[in-house]
Amino acid sequence: MTYRIAFIGFRHGHVLSLYDAARDRDDLEIVGACEEHAATRADLLESGRAEIAYDDADALIREIDCDIIAVGDTYARRGGMLLKALEAGRHVIADKPACTRLDELARIEALAGDKQLQVGCMLTMRDSAFMRTTRRLLREGAIGEVHAIQFGGQHPLLLGSRPAWYFEPGEHGGTINDIGIHAIDAIPWATGQRITRIEAARCWNAFVPESPHFGDGAQMMLRLENGAGVLGDVSYFAPDTAGYAMPQYWRLTWSWREGVLEAGTNLPDIQLLRAGDTESEQIPLDPKGESYLDAFLASIEGRDPEEGGLTTQQVITSSRVSLQIQDAADKGRTAIDLRSEERRVG
Repeated sequence: MTYRIAFIGFRHGHVLSLYDAARDRDDLEIVGACEEHAATRADLLESGRAEIAYDDADALIREIDCDIIAVGDTYARRGGMLLKALEAGRHVIADKPACTRLDELARIEALAGDKQLQVGCMLTMRDSAFMRTTRRLLREGAIGEVHAIQFGGQHPLLLGSRPAWYFEPGEHGGTINDIGIHAIDAIPWATGQRITRIEAARCWNAFVPESPHFGDGAQMMLRLENGAGVLGDVSYFAPDTAGYAMPQYWRLTWSWREGVLEAGTNLPDIQLLRAGDTESEQIPLDPKGESYLDAFLASIEGRDPEEGGLTTQQVITSSRVSLQIQDAADKGRTAIDLRSEERRVG
């Protein structure tokens, strides 16, 4: 079956990879695209990167007959657009983060449930070969029970080329929710252990004094349901030149009862040091499998995604935990039991 997909918002380049994937697939047909921001729309039309026919999102939703609406506007605008698309009876998929407010996420979850619609998100760390291999090894018990996880996902700030809206008050919504959501989603997926406690989180302004509200520094200390500790740093502190290519970009270390495992986006294999060994074993990366987009379309068709595939409920859960950690950083809250928060909201 071929699904008709329309796009709203291209103000972050990530969504162009979804646009390209949709254009190249036999089971998706792009039937419309909208960009309300005049300068972004002009750039897209001039470059030919996307065919933009609409400058009004409401008009696209009202006039285009489609099954799916994809959203890639500024972070703060995404939640409202997703809600409008769901209200119109469309499945939705967003670049990450899907929204910047917990109340918006609650409404997205409720509306999708009431209308039996699917919610997708570009949580692409699950798709990576290094994370798929890590998950397999952990689930096979290669190094026993988890005790501690450290992850670094520092990004280059790229002042001057990064979209200006990042630094406009209210548009970005926080660096933990922006970057950290990848690890916040992938760690429970890999370990089978939920994040149940926020010990502490912090965002602060370090390198952008001209935008003092923008927290380019971002760190967190979390706990999994079995008591394991998680330490993460997702600051915009990576050198611009090396940036996404540096070895430390998305690098995770997993310490377990029977060994230590290390993997990352730019590492050629998995480093596995088993208890009793003096040298690490290099584990080849597994081939890539089903993507976030494959899983989303499977859910629409009523099929179960492949084992470990991203579901609507997992999108909602990961987004909620990410926003809760961001909120803790913004408000200086510590020692937050997320299970108690769930009971209070429920």
